[in-house]
Amino acid sequence: MQIDAVDQRIIALLVADARASYADIGTRVSLSAPAVKRRVDRLRAAGVIRGFTAVVDPASVGWTTEAFVELFCAGRTTPAQIGAAVRRHPEVVGAYTVSGEADALVHLRAADIAHLEEALERLRAETFVTSSRSTIVLSRLVESPGVGPSAR
Repeated sequence: MQIDAVDQRIIALLVADARASYADIGTRVSLSAPAVKRRVDRLRAAGVIRGFTAVVDPASVGWTTEAFVELFCAGRTTPAQIGAAVRRHPEVVGAYTVSGEADALVHLRAADIAHLEEALERLRAETFVTSSRSTIVLSRLVESPGVGPSAR
């Protein structure tokens, strides 16, 4: 699918505020509301826009402790095996295969250190995990909900 500059602006505006009306977006990109809707529908049908969601502040729901965990895996553990395993842990908010020594990097959020420790123990108990290395987050410096150009 070909994405032009207007599509990119629409995507950026939706990332900044998924509740923005088609009319509001249209004003910003010089299109009518129906034209914006057609473009959004096309982007959704093509899988460019996969959905709309609420972004919740983890601290407001009590999950104030987070860590990044490098996983070191046995033998020929596949990304699919790692992905299936980490999806079973509700504290996992992201998981990635990475280059370097580790096989995967997992982002965890928990209520407190005790909860984090319990989540780490469960994660390390996965049959393919041979070792792990954890880094606790002290503060977030930058966090962006989307990709691509700015909505400005």
